[in-house]
Amino acid sequence: MNAIRIAQPALYEEVAERLRQRIFSHELPPGTWIDEQALAEDYGISRTPLREALKVLASEGLVTLKPRRGCYVTELSGGDIQEIFPIIAMLEGRCAFEATQKATPADVARLQAIQDILEKAAATGNIPAYFEANQNFHLTLWEIAGNRWLLQVIQDLRKVLKLTRYQSLSVDGRLKKSMEEHRELLAAITAKDPDLAEKVMKSHLIAGSEAMAKATSR
Repeated sequence: MNAIRIAQPALYEEVAERLRQRIFSHELPPGTWIDEQALAEDYGISRTPLREALKVLASEGLVTLKPRRGCYVTELSGGDIQEIFPIIAMLEGRCAFEATQKATPADVARLQAIQDILEKAAATGNIPAYFEANQNFHLTLWEIAGNRWLLQVIQDLRKVLKLTRYQSLSVDGRLKKSMEEHRELLAAITAKDPDLAEKVMKSHLIAGSEAMAKATSR
């Protein structure tokens, strides 16, 4: 019997993931010009796999390729935010609906554990910790919903929104309000009320978009 070889990830995919994480962490903040020669030298690769990696990131909306000017980390405008958030609110609202229908007591306990982390982060004003726990809360909801089609579209949009990391939470009063919205959402899930969970999730994300619009206009 012939052994089945497991294909190694293509080099450009590894490079794309490294750059993706640098963009998400804002080591490469929005608007940054991508110095292809310097990056190729840093990674010890030719510019061919680097350019393939940048094409992947461009398809995800994380970088923008500008003719005769090069490649830049994408900057989201107020208009972009207003277009993206109603879509993601609709999708994640549906996700909350399905997750509430399917959630077991063990699932609710998982969400409550994350909620406890959110509460502590909010109480101390620790925005990075709150951001990470918030991401984990939403990810757990997606897993509970178990709808791979919803998950795929939401994840694509969420990648772009990571370009605005922390911005909405930096608006005065938003951290406290976000915490209150999470409490309402968890209460709806615990009560097995999918319609309310969907409504709260949509309102939560629209409120986040309004805060983000304020942050980007400052």
